[in-house]
Amino acid sequence: MPEIAFYHLTRATVEQTLPTLLERSRARGWRAIVQAMSETRLQRLDADLWSYRPESFLPHGTKADGAPEAQPIYLTCENDNPNDADVRFFVEGAHIAPALAGSGAPRERAALVFDGRDDAELADARAQWKELRDLGYSLVYHQQSESGGWEEKAREPKA
Repeated sequence: MPEIAFYHLTRATVEQTLPTLLERSRARGWRAIVQAMSETRLQRLDADLWSYRPESFLPHGTKADGAPEAQPIYLTCENDNPNDADVRFFVEGAHIAPALAGSGAPRERAALVFDGRDDAELADARAQWKELRDLGYSLVYHQQSESGGWEEKAREPKA
């Protein structure tokens, strides 16, 4: 059962934060999926990942690119796991539990990345935390600090 991390953004946007999280995942040798709710958001993330930093490259693709099993980072709106991902990032309020219940579950970790300045995303994150806790998943909550780093604020079950 993968650990589930919640990344509460307070200073940066998802588009600014996600590339760093993906770079760290790739440095571990992990394959990743990024799941959003809308094709519009996926297109924006796709463009951002190609251009976020000129000296860096995050190999990724979408359904439109074909061969999802060959993509180290796969962007989708579906609950599938065609690239056998180790980590799965959920953005835009994408619901974690359905992906974990089926064949979409990642091997190591799932992470909800949400903008804490958006009331709807914050309420959704709280509801998902409660749902996943009640389902028995191990959860960890990280909040962005003033310096932009991460501070662990909560863990379930409590040690």
